[in-house]
Amino acid sequence: MAEALMLEVVTPEREVDRESVAEVQLPGLSGYLGILPGHTPLLTQLGIGSLIYKKGAESGFIAVIGGFAEVLPERVTVLAEAAERSEEIDVARALADLAEAEKRLAASSTDPNTDWDAMLKSVASARARLEAASHGAPSANKET
Repeated sequence: MAEALMLEVVTPEREVDRESVAEVQLPGLSGYLGILPGHTPLLTQLGIGSLIYKKGAESGFIAVIGGFAEVLPERVTVLAEAAERSEEIDVARALADLAEAEKRLAASSTDPNTDWDAMLKSVASARARLEAASHGAPSANKET
C-alpha cells in the first residue's frame, strides 16, 4: 500500500497545489470525505468548503468552490470551479464579499425571480474562503 497521496488541485485558470500528502479531506455534496493512501477509486462531485490535507505535522487548507474529485489509490485530483490556498485569501475582501452576499440575499427575499441557488452559493463561497483563511499558511499550523 502507498505511504502517501499525490494531491493535485486545479481550476480552469491555474494549478493551485501539487504535492505529496498523507491525508485529504474533501467537501462533498453531502459532507466531507476522508481519503488515505490506498483508497478505493472514486469519482465525486464537490461541494463548497475547505479541502484539508495533512503533510507530516502540518495541515494545509484550500477553499474549494464546487467541481469534481477523482480519487485513486495513490492520487487525488481535484478539478474545482474555483480554489484558493488559505495564505492567498484576502480576509478583508472575503469579509466584504460575505457582507455583500448576505445583503443581496436579504434584499431579494421578496423577489419571486430570485436565483436562490446563486445567492446561497455566493454566501457559502464567502464563508468557505473565510474558514480556510482563518487557518493561515500551512507552516502556521505545525504542532510543537
